[in-house]
Amino acid sequence: MDVQVVEDPAAVAAERLAAAVRTGAHLVLTGGSTPRRAYEQLAERGLDWNGTTVWFTDERCVPPDHEHSNFGMVKKALLDRVEGAEVHRMPGELGPHDGAAAYEREVRESAPTFDLMLVGLGPDAHVCSLFPGDTALGERERPVVGVETPGMAPLVPRITLTLPAVNAARALLLLVTGEDKAEAVARAFGDSPDPSAPGSLLDRSKLTLVTDSAAASRL
Repeated sequence: MDVQVVEDPAAVAAERLAAAVRTGAHLVLTGGSTPRRAYEQLAERGLDWNGTTVWFTDERCVPPDHEHSNFGMVKKALLDRVEGAEVHRMPGELGPHDGAAAYEREVRESAPTFDLMLVGLGPDAHVCSLFPGDTALGERERPVVGVETPGMAPLVPRITLTLPAVNAARALLLLVTGEDKAEAVARAFGDSPDPSAPGSLLDRSKLTLVTDSAAASRL
């Protein structure tokens, strides 16, 4: 695992994403306030997105224009400001099971190799919508599943990539900031993987952790 403790993690993430766009990559994007800042910086670079395909790590089961929609956030911060990308959004409005089935069909039909996946880490050390103790964390056959009851707010059902789909990506970029995430970072990257901290189950051979000093303070 490559650990980068930097002053502006969003800027580092934006540069890594920009490099992938220049190669026409399959990018997998996530929600969150720090990723949003990275997307805003990425949009300002004026890149040619033709040949780049955008996927999503997870989604809340709300319409795409809802305030809790990950897609809606990414659309405003990035996708509305660039041209040429092929976008595969998770249809959260279909509900956790029908939405997951629809996205699973897209993934299986396209059979993409995810080149770079951006993920965050929750205060409970969850990644995507893979929460401690949820059955989705143990899924090993399907690439996408529904989550009826998330482990933290907003308490709406979710759609998520599964751990095998996440770890199949060529590269994982974990973006974490803030003192409130320090305990989660310590739990996720302690001595050994632990299902009670889903972030610890990421493939560390592919993982770059980009963080600030506050979030890294307990490493």
